[in-house]
Amino acid sequence: MTSIRILLADDHVLMRRGMRAWLQSMPQVEVVGEASDGREALHLIAKVQPDVVLMDIGMPSLNGLEVTLQVTKEFPQVHVLILSMHANEEYVVQAFRAGASGYMLKDAEPEELEVALKAISRGKTYLSPTVSQGVIGDYLRRIGASTKDTPQGVDIPSLLTARQREVLQLIAEGQTTKQIAALLYISEKTVESHRLRLMRQLDIHDIAGLVRYAIRTGLVMPER
Repeated sequence: MTSIRILLADDHVLMRRGMRAWLQSMPQVEVVGEASDGREALHLIAKVQPDVVLMDIGMPSLNGLEVTLQVTKEFPQVHVLILSMHANEEYVVQAFRAGASGYMLKDAEPEELEVALKAISRGKTYLSPTVSQGVIGDYLRRIGASTKDTPQGVDIPSLLTARQREVLQLIAEGQTTKQIAALLYISEKTVESHRLRLMRQLDIHDIAGLVRYAIRTGLVMPER
């Protein structure tokens, strides 16, 4: 059997070390890299082309949902297993809408990771059994629903452009206009233009409102 090549993407060193130790105890599994934030994850995915990415949903700079959206478009052969502390509907729905192959809770037993990887490597979708049946049912109903039936916060990929989501996340993380411009290689004037468009498009009129929206829609985690 061919080895499953794994990339770990999580901003917590202890979490990565724990996952690496467990994965290395599994047969036919090879850890080919680690990333501590979303941008590093994108760079490494392009470089090493793993089979599966174990993706933290709440990474700084570029969150796991946004990375997943870009990866599934640019590298469709790479499967993403989202790892999250959140079992609520919005995060689950957004993960699968972004193209994730699986969603697993971080407090799951280590053996569940092996089950998830085997399922995903066979081209199947994996959803942690500890996620409530209600969430599963809601997701299945929503993937067949029209956009107008989707509640606010669930369908953010179709509401904002990729660049708008990047700028919004960085604003919510407390980055200044100058810092955002340097990070995204754009002018400060362009950053300000994006911010004004976000406020107008979302009908939000202050930075605090943008931060609350980013948290509600999963661009940043509440604990950050």
